[in-house]
Amino acid sequence: MRIAVDLNRCQGYAQCAFLAPEIFAMHGEEALLYTPEADEAQREKLIQATTACPVQAILVDAVDVPAEAVSGER
Repeated sequence: MRIAVDLNRCQGYAQCAFLAPEIFAMHGEEALLYTPEADEAQREKLIQATTACPVQAILVDAVDVPAEAVSGER
């Protein structure tokens, strides 16, 4: 999974760093550092961190998900 954070939108609330510290970390009071790639083992924490962001600054591209899973077809 690829991760991108809109650093112009991020306000430094640090909910992501609290919920997924292996992916996100605060550098000082306001600067967010993050790992742009996450593996399957980190999926649950990444989802929690993404949904907890009060300004929805975290974007996740699940490049390893089959097309039928994204479209809902079976």
